[in-house]
Amino acid sequence: MSSRPLMSGFPSPESAQVTLANWRTAPYMTWAFQHVREIVPSADIANSPGDIWRLESATTDLSSFAFKRGGETYSLSRFTADTDTDGLVILHRGKVIHTHYGNGMTAATPHILMSVSKSLTAIVAGILIDKGTLDPDQTVVSIIPELKSSLYASATVRHVLDMRIGIDFDEDYLATSGAIVEYRKATNWNPLAPGEQPSDLRTYLSGLVARNGPDGGPFHYVSTNSDLLGWILERASGIRFADLISNLLWKPMGAEYPAYITVDRLGAPRCAGGICTTAMDLARVGQLIVQNGRRNGPAIIPAGWIEDVFDGGDPNAWAAGDMIAYFGDRAMHYRNKWYVLRDSGIAFGLGVYGQNVFVDRANELVIAKLSSQPPPLDANLIDLTIAFVEAIRGWLTRT
Repeated sequence: MSSRPLMSGFPSPESAQVTLANWRTAPYMTWAFQHVREIVPSADIANSPGDIWRLESATTDLSSFAFKRGGETYSLSRFTADTDTDGLVILHRGKVIHTHYGNGMTAATPHILMSVSKSLTAIVAGILIDKGTLDPDQTVVSIIPELKSSLYASATVRHVLDMRIGIDFDEDYLATSGAIVEYRKATNWNPLAPGEQPSDLRTYLSGLVARNGPDGGPFHYVSTNSDLLGWILERASGIRFADLISNLLWKPMGAEYPAYITVDRLGAPRCAGGICTTAMDLARVGQLIVQNGRRNGPAIIPAGWIEDVFDGGDPNAWAAGDMIAYFGDRAMHYRNKWYVLRDSGIAFGLGVYGQNVFVDRANELVIAKLSSQPPPLDANLIDLTIAFVEAIRGWLTRT
């Protein structure tokens, strides 16, 4: 690779160019994750510039913070380096106690959330359910009849929300061929092969028919379900998703910056992983949950939906599911596209390559972490990040 910085020069040398073919691989991801809309088409998620939620600053000296894991001692700087952290925001009791930015990221830089996008999409679903626009027990085909010949023919919205669809799909992020690669091409995330005809996300979803079990069974993590949720929300509301999340969450929350979401060639949103936001605005979402869905005035996120995230999941479905290998023997559940650590009462969103938002309501702690970790999913890095969150919580309660 060229010694010149990525995407520098007019043009940059070929070895330093970030493209649709390499944007999710190291070292290109460090630039790409902060410039996604320059690679993939996107739709803006507008904020309300005249109504920004100004969070008070209470900068805390974390120079003495350290935690042990596996015989190793981690300072904050070692943790952020070892986890390729691009942006880190810590809120405690509603105040900003620490921020960190690396790899060229700033407080104003939108960074891709990957599958934390699922958690934000489900918040929109919770709002529509509370409004009576959507019923979690209704069938998917009652909303989108054209899916009647797909594997989603008997699924309910609840099955979609909780990743309990009996779909036969291998979500192998390192695959170079097969269903997941075709899926990515349909979403505009991968280039087409020479002479290949373009697809689109909704056509791709409509053609899924392979099944490996009943709906309502074990937790089975497949991203297509979350892109389907975006289609469900658009069809149920009659509003495109970028405007829906803007009007129901981003504007009333008081986001400081617009966000955006990647779209396919026909404008279908990549709700499974394409939302891009600043670290602080992601932290604001977490703080809204800490405050039981309220910023001021009426609730933005329904309190009942928040309670359902923390208390409504099925630990047996989780234990029989396909993500347990990444979390060890922790007592967990998955509900409304949020993971919950049942013993500590922490809910979190998780995205590949190290994207997270953690919400600890009892201790009024929110941690937003955006990263460019080379491995898509790594049990060691996930465990290290959870250990960091638990250590920060312990340190704050002692000081």
